[in-house]
Amino acid sequence: MRPFPLKNTIVLILIILCIIACNSPAKISGKLEDTEKNDTKIYLIEPGSLKEVAASFFGKVLDSAVINSDGSFEFHNLPESEETVLLELAIKQPGKSPKYLQTGDPSKANYMPVIWQSGVPLKITAKTDEFQKSFSIEQPSEINKALLDLRDMKQKAYQAYLAGKQWQIEDGSQLLEKEHAILQYQKKLINFADSTQYLMPAMLALRWVSPEKDYERVPEFLVSQCNKWKEKQPGHPWVEQLCKVSEPSNLPVLVGDVFPNLRLPMITKDTISLKEQLGDKLTIIDLWASWCAPCRKENRNILAPIWEEYHEKGLQIIGYGLESDESAWRAAVERDGANRWLQASDLQGDDAPFLKKIRVRTIPANFILDDRGIVIAKNVHGRDLIDLVENYIQRKQPRKSQ
Repeated sequence: MRPFPLKNTIVLILIILCIIACNSPAKISGKLEDTEKNDTKIYLIEPGSLKEVAASFFGKVLDSAVINSDGSFEFHNLPESEETVLLELAIKQPGKSPKYLQTGDPSKANYMPVIWQSGVPLKITAKTDEFQKSFSIEQPSEINKALLDLRDMKQKAYQAYLAGKQWQIEDGSQLLEKEHAILQYQKKLINFADSTQYLMPAMLALRWVSPEKDYERVPEFLVSQCNKWKEKQPGHPWVEQLCKVSEPSNLPVLVGDVFPNLRLPMITKDTISLKEQLGDKLTIIDLWASWCAPCRKENRNILAPIWEEYHEKGLQIIGYGLESDESAWRAAVERDGANRWLQASDLQGDDAPFLKKIRVRTIPANFILDDRGIVIAKNVHGRDLIDLVENYIQRKQPRKSQ
């Protein structure tokens, strides 16, 4: 038998190595700055559903890597899918689960979502202590650029509206101010989701709007996203999940809906049909309680002056008290001067049938109805409510003949 030439052996080995390299899956790799501990670990997590995106303790850990002394790391166990996949890279926090995600202050967030496409490597750089804030991708795809843009916008909005704020909410006195700031922050994320052409960045924005999955104050956003994506990407499992959550039975009465014509037990012991009590031009359905400090402040400083100025011009107010103590309710109504407009309560506390029927859990809240009972606005308070009533009623006033 003739020996196989050494030259041919080397060529064969190179060919085999080339074949192996060419068929090796692309990897996610990167380098972290400021890595002080040699045992720092980074995890690769795949959310299994929409509700698991940007949520602690959920998803499947696909791979993990110990950060090398030079800060480098690599993931090799990646999904083999023809579709793009949203993954999350997370720095392990001391004493916490590998799937623990810091979802509060984004400047301290220990995770960052990326879009993975099979066969396309991702190269990451970031700082360990400001992982999400400093996260970058070398030559990112357009969809990953969208994720980075969303991240930047989120950081900026948080700094503008929430960072460093100290609200005195123990007595409820600044609850509405806090809610207003949160809503301004959320609106930036909502605008991104409404404008982006990419599904997964939109779904991440949706989850960042409320990591707690509480959309009671912005249910219209869920509905608009469902309508947008079931047209653009029908059949996608995350779209189906979103649209299930967006079913009317799961949400409060929406802007544009006709408010339900419910019968209410009044403080006068009568029972009224809500529809029969609508104002000629505008009706405020005010959800409040005697124990709710911002509600009481709203009664005295906003609703009472509005009532005096605009009741004779077509404004109606119907208050509903989330009460269980009738005497406390009656005393608050008298003290606030709220006996000038209609007041109702089932006196069943947190089991209030009215709130259950309109699917509201949080007060203060309100619904602004036109003369047909259609909701034209919701949860408008303070000066904004005064301006809304004034502008609406002025527009509805008949013009004087010249």
